[in-house]
Order: sequence, then structure tokens, then C-alpha cells
Amino acid sequence: MKHGSKRAERIGANVDVVGESPVWCGESQRLWWIDIRAPALRRLDPSTGALESFAMPDLCGAVMLTRDARVLVSLRLGVFVFDPRTSVLAPLCAPETASLDNRLNESKCDRRGRLWVSTMRDFGLATTGALYRIDAQLACTRMLGEITVPNAIAWSPDDRTMYFADTRDGRLRAYDFDANAGKLGTMRVLNAEGLPGRPDGAAVDEEGGVWSARYGGGIVARILPDGRVDRSVALPATQVTSCAFGGPDLRTLFVTTARQKLTPAELAAQPAAGGLFAVDVGVAGLPEPRFTMPAAARPS
Repeated sequence: MKHGSKRAERIGANVDVVGESPVWCGESQRLWWIDIRAPALRRLDPSTGALESFAMPDLCGAVMLTRDARVLVSLRLGVFVFDPRTSVLAPLCAPETASLDNRLNESKCDRRGRLWVSTMRDFGLATTGALYRIDAQLACTRMLGEITVPNAIAWSPDDRTMYFADTRDGRLRAYDFDANAGKLGTMRVLNAEGLPGRPDGAAVDEEGGVWSARYGGGIVARILPDGRVDRSVALPATQVTSCAFGGPDLRTLFVTTARQKLTPAELAAQPAAGGLFAVDVGVAGLPEPRFTMPAAARPS
């Protein structure tokens, strides 16, 4: 494995407790991400450095794009529609009932416009989580169960593979994927042997490389579809949480980090923990898919 020659550059002075779920909006040329614990939704214009923060009413696990100016946010008990122009937050759907004592976590939109939403017991305290598929009519289907800390939802450029990880068990999974039907097939594991930390969020580049944020490992690693580790980029923070391609040419990898549960000594050693970083990794990413809102949820 070779380390990247480019350095990760810190973007701004913002500090998140648990920065997560970066997503690039090509239309506005802005980066969205969340701080799970603040809880807050953030939006950055990298060309000016202007940062906006929107307080959320509950733990916030992810942000996703729609086909208009609004975004979707996964809060503790459901997916909500948020309009940054008015700060109005409206419920869209909930895959589980509150009685399960889970919260929503990693959530992504696939290229057919379906949502993939995951749940977990907070802090991964029980194997009660699941992965759900939600279509444009808001029909919800349970796809995987017995999950502890769901992460790394991503798709190969040809849509024939879907990636997923349960961070607690340390395996980056690759499922055969039927994009038309939205079904998971045979699962294999990308070995990625020798990598520090465990797989958290992930992004796929145009060549099919999987960029895996390694929580506890202080790096983002590029893993090839056959499981070989191609390269890595070091971060000045051990808790690397997720990554996303962005910028005008989608050649900038934005990386989120966290500082939760770090000791005073660890925080002193890594003062940039919880910061947002950017690095040119030498390959372009793919445009982020968008969710098509059902008619009932569209502005009148």
C-alpha cells in the first residue's frame, strides 16, 4: 500500500463532535454534512469559505439531496425534508417505530432515486439495527438485519455492486446488486488486510475504487474491487468518519472527522479532530444521486 503524495488540507475552523455524511451538490457547488451530536446540518461554499449551520431538533445521522433546493435529513426516528431557505423541517417517512429504541444512521440515495436508510442502537450498544430501502412512493422494505453500526453505503460505477459495512465487525461488504429491482444478491468481503481502524463511511470514484474512511485508523484508504489496497491518505485525526467527492470537477475528496470519546491527552495530540478536510486524490468521483420527492411532499 502506498500513501498518497497529497496532503489533506483542513477547511475552515469548524469543529464537529461527530462530523458525518458529506455530500456534494453540483448545482449549488456546495458541500453539505452533519454533526450527529450537535446536532446540526452544515453547508459550505468552498469558493468563499462561507459556512452555514442549521440546528436540528434531534440526533442527525445523514443528509441527502433532492431534485429541488431542499435536502433530506435522517433524524433519530425518521427521514425529514428540510428547506434551508425557510428552515422548515417536515416529516417524510419513518422505517421503524420508536419502541425499537434505535436511531437512524447512514443513509444514501441510489441512482434509481431510492433511499437506503439504516438504523442502530445509539453508540452501537446492541445488534438491533437494520438497512431499509424506501422507494419514490415511500414504500419501505427491510433489506438487512442484525446490524450494530451501519455505514459505507455506496455503489460501483456500473451499479452492479453495492457496498456496506457494519463498522463493529470490521468487514467492508460487496453485494451483487440488481439496480432495476433494488435487490441485494451474493455478498463477498473486500479483505483490505492490514488497514488500521474499521470501515466507516465510503465513496466510490469513477474508476471503481472504494475510498474507505477508517474510524480509529487516521486514514482514508482506496480499496480496489478485488480487495487490494491501492493507496491511503493520512489525516491529523484518528476518528475518520466519512468522505465524498466534490468540487467543480469532482476531484476533491472531502473528509469528515470526529472527536467524541477522545481523552484530554488525545485531543491535545490531535487538535484538528472534528475538522473538515479536503485532498486532491488524483481521480474523479461520481455525481451524487438525488431523491425524487413524492407528489404529496412537493411544494405547491
